Amino acid sequence: MRLWHEQLIDKLPRQQLLGQHRELAAFRGNGWGRSHATVDYVFKYSPYKLFQFHQLVIQEMLRRGYEPDKLWCQANYRGKNCQPYQHLTALLLIDPIYPEHNDDYLKICLLNLANKGIHLS
Repeated sequence: MRLWHEQLIDKLPRQQLLGQHRELAAFRGNGWGRSHATVDYVFKYSPYKLFQFHQLVIQEMLRRGYEPDKLWCQANYRGKNCQPYQHLTALLLIDPIYPEHNDDYLKICLLNLANKGIHLS
């Protein structure tokens, strides 16, 4: 699992964008708190930040004509197999959402994509 750098969301090919949505949905649900070396940094923050990040992906999906389930636009929603949050406190949207998404992280993401044959600028 990987969260792509925020600056890449609108440039991701279809497969990576939709894959990101699936991973975020899983991560917001029963995957929350399950250790994964690449994304453990998200556990330092409120799950609301993951919701904010997911909204970036959903907005790009909508822009491209995809129709994600509208339930994912609710901060407390955690999927069909997971109880919703009762009182998830909203946070101010900051840029970047995760401070770990810096220039070095952008380079890592671009290299990861290049290794898959995807070259973005």
